[in-house]
Amino acid sequence: MKSDLQKIHTQNLDLFYGDTQALKDVSISLEEKKVTAFIGPSGCGKSTFLKTLNRMNDLVDNVKISGKVFLDNLNIYEKYDIVELRKRVGMVFQKPNPFPMSIYDNIAYGPRVHGIKSKSILNEIVEKSLKNAALWDEVKDRLKQNALGLSGGQQQRLCIARVLAVEPEVVLMDEPTSALDPLSTLKIEDLINELKKNYTIIIVTHNMQQAGRISDKTAFFLLGEIVEYGSTDKIFSVPEDKRTEDYITGRFG
Repeated sequence: MKSDLQKIHTQNLDLFYGDTQALKDVSISLEEKKVTAFIGPSGCGKSTFLKTLNRMNDLVDNVKISGKVFLDNLNIYEKYDIVELRKRVGMVFQKPNPFPMSIYDNIAYGPRVHGIKSKSILNEIVEKSLKNAALWDEVKDRLKQNALGLSGGQQQRLCIARVLAVEPEVVLMDEPTSALDPLSTLKIEDLINELKKNYTIIIVTHNMQQAGRISDKTAFFLLGEIVEYGSTDKIFSVPEDKRTEDYITGRFG
């Protein structure tokens, strides 16, 4: 059933890398302004599925996709402008990947690509995005410095700010804290809790505790299929499928 709160939904999504099937008949509805976590063992299709939601898999050779992915009821695999799609559905990767340029230019890059030239507007966007990523107070006096001089945790928050600068509706996060220390991880988790007031967030994580702490809904993937999907509390306390319970309690994975 489709609900009014649904932001993205997929129908019968299959994905092949050459002859290898990586996703099998994935149908799911992802709610607006909620944090949805994808959990499951390595190689089970979580990140592959995440990347279908803004067509990042288009960049991979020999990928074949069938089925439908809807963003606000429009199928993104039909006549859909890729630049517009990636503006609406931003992505934060596992390893921080700031551009080798100033902190300011990292944030201003996207808005400039989308035609914003005014210095005063760019200044506003840079400040707002860095504030929204809980980074402004740490970098406001060094905006002209190279972003590569930031710590790992700061670089990841910068990458989140860079995504926010183009005002997306959905933010995809592929294990955004796996390369970070515990303190930086906590800052990103606090940030995610703030961001969901305004954004739909979908996160892939290997960390069960993290999924439990920050997500509203959880989907458990296994061998390219969704085994179980529901409220995080329910998935973690009374899972319906034995395989979900075995994974969450550490019997495999």
